Amino acid sequence: MKRLLILGAGTAGTMVANRLAKELDRDEWKITIVDQEETHYYQPGFLFIPFGIYDKKDVIKPRRDFLPPQVEMILSPIELIEPEKNQVVLAKDGRILAYDYLIVATGSHVVPAETPGLLGEGWRKSIFDFYTIDGALALQKFLRTWEGGRLVLNIAEMPIKCPVAPLEFLFLADWFFHERGMRDKVELVLATPLPGAFTKPKAAALLGDLLLEKGIAVETEFNIERVEPEEKAIYSYDERRIAYDLLVTVPVNMGAAVIERSGMGDDLNFIPTEKHTLKAKKYANVFVLGDATDLPSSKAGSVAHFQVDGFIENFLRYSDGLELKELFDGHANCYIESGFGKGFLIDFNYDVEPLPGHFPLPGFGPFSLLKESRMNHWGKVMFRWMYWHILLKGKELPIPAQLSLAGKYTN
Repeated sequence: MKRLLILGAGTAGTMVANRLAKELDRDEWKITIVDQEETHYYQPGFLFIPFGIYDKKDVIKPRRDFLPPQVEMILSPIELIEPEKNQVVLAKDGRILAYDYLIVATGSHVVPAETPGLLGEGWRKSIFDFYTIDGALALQKFLRTWEGGRLVLNIAEMPIKCPVAPLEFLFLADWFFHERGMRDKVELVLATPLPGAFTKPKAAALLGDLLLEKGIAVETEFNIERVEPEEKAIYSYDERRIAYDLLVTVPVNMGAAVIERSGMGDDLNFIPTEKHTLKAKKYANVFVLGDATDLPSSKAGSVAHFQVDGFIENFLRYSDGLELKELFDGHANCYIESGFGKGFLIDFNYDVEPLPGHFPLPGFGPFSLLKESRMNHWGKVMFRWMYWHILLKGKELPIPAQLSLAGKYTN
């Protein structure tokens, strides 16, 4: 009996468990998945909670509901991964799980303690995050009675989960305060370590123009050094100072602590991963999916989906003793909520920037690329249903895993 162990039952781990459960002979394979929490979170939905669009019930469901019955699920923190011994040690009872193949999908999480002063006196009083369910709910409560002032959104460091989410937050904040008749009482500021609004130049120019159009100030190349909560100000390493009345933070994102304990990761606990095959660089029978990789692709649900699509074929080849193919090209697509019932869609990979055109059907769409539309907003809204009912359950979508230039304008 071959033993496949999957660490992490988030987006990537759940999808790959469902897909491989269909492909692997259950008489020959035992599939086990480990996670420390019973609850699965729809993390893209956290963005909408502060503005009262979603609530807690919209973004949580039991993990077990999305795993096939033949997959053994173990609820426990992971104490240690020992790839040289082909085993994992659980924290709950010290139990040792041996494996023949390991898939690491332990994700990433925010670590506000990495920024001095962030967890000080102002935490959840004048400083909030929205990358956690508790932070998003606390910010929702705060915004109900906030009377205005300077709202500064600061990205502490890249990479982060869903790089467009901070921009979406500001676009929705612009809409939210307009709806409440108090936009003139709120100053919106983005403080980012990037040289522009986004990582890809063409999209950065478009989104930067939209920020300007909406009256949202941008402080670029702002690398935060500390927060002074009593002063209500953030400082960069070059001693630039930005005052705030309300600080919305995107803290440092890091991989799971077990990656550091196991000596498998980089400085941010992300695992060095082969760019196109998703195999761990240092370990022969270990693969890495989703946010746990150190790849220069976006840490987003769409990326995990495209990774898994190509990974299934590669894993079957590898387990049969065949060479891996370079099947993942860094493909990502992201709906960008721009407020007032409109949105954008971008589609790109490692080498190709977001381009204008139509998606997924060339010339038809129905979604336009690099262009604001109401249809793109509804695509963002519909994605939550697709996530729960199609993607997580491992059902295939009629969208190629690799980026297609069909329907895009390259000139």
